[in-house]
Amino acid sequence: MRRSRGAELGRARVAALIASAAVAVSGCSGGGQEGAGAPGKPAARAPGVHSWTGSPCELLAGAPLARGFTVGSTTDSVDPDAREDIGENGARPRYRQTGCLADLTGPDGTLWRLSTTAAVYEDVGPAHHAYRVKEDLDRAHGRGTERVHDAAYAKPAEDQGRPGRTLLLWNGDLLLSVTAYAPYGSKEHEVRDGLGAIVENTARLMEDELRDGGAPSPTAS
Repeated sequence: MRRSRGAELGRARVAALIASAAVAVSGCSGGGQEGAGAPGKPAARAPGVHSWTGSPCELLAGAPLARGFTVGSTTDSVDPDAREDIGENGARPRYRQTGCLADLTGPDGTLWRLSTTAAVYEDVGPAHHAYRVKEDLDRAHGRGTERVHDAAYAKPAEDQGRPGRTLLLWNGDLLLSVTAYAPYGSKEHEVRDGLGAIVENTARLMEDELRDGGAPSPTAS
């Protein structure tokens, strides 16, 4: 009985820490209602021009992904060669892909997991088409897609019992995917806010860091 009571208290403590991280995340990326992970609609992103990088994990060191979370070991996932995609009307647009795998330590010392993939296309149209195709497939397969704003949506993820969340974002020539997984044994309803804060803040950070300096600034949604 005492052990069961201790487990309940432990789960409640984790849920409280995750909730506080989700509330505080707006301060990690500019603050206010427009920050990724803040309550309400995140700011929409004006179409921009983005650059490919061979060191994607370095982009995650620019700001905390959520209060109380720290980035641990990281692994770059880099493909310097241009790939071909099947575009509209038989076109085969080209893009270059880069990404990062990272371990995250939560506020209570538990281990979370983060994965990002960024595809930088040769033009805006093919990137938008790829985004629409992915969204249509996810909707058709009933994967519980949730609109974040006009050019981003989220869906639940799962890895060997670990609840997760994926966010897919299109902006100009960039198609960005971010997935986070909570610790093993986590309950989805307890970690949902934390997962949302991590993927939305990571997507904002990655998009900001990949954006060329002369590209348009973000605009409110």
